[in-house]
Amino acid sequence: MFLMLPLILSLFQQTLRSAESYAQLRETLAQPLVKLVLIGLLWALLHHLFAGLRFLALDFHRGTSLPVARATARLCLAAGVILTAALGAWLW
Repeated sequence: MFLMLPLILSLFQQTLRSAESYAQLRETLAQPLVKLVLIGLLWALLHHLFAGLRFLALDFHRGTSLPVARATARLCLAAGVILTAALGAWLW
């Protein structure tokens, strides 16, 4: 995610330049390989979000027992994958 941040910011800057550059970017983003990369970035962002919420709960000493910690880890992974699949299908 961190390494892709300059690319995402430059794409955002390109959308603000002109209507032509925005149209060109839309054509680029319509390619399947680019969509797959963006869906991968979406998964990384969502997994990071859910894992961050999980670790915030752990900081408050919630879910620190081993069975609960393992269950919440699986839940974070599943939630990231499910939400990525749903949003990816909507964006495709």
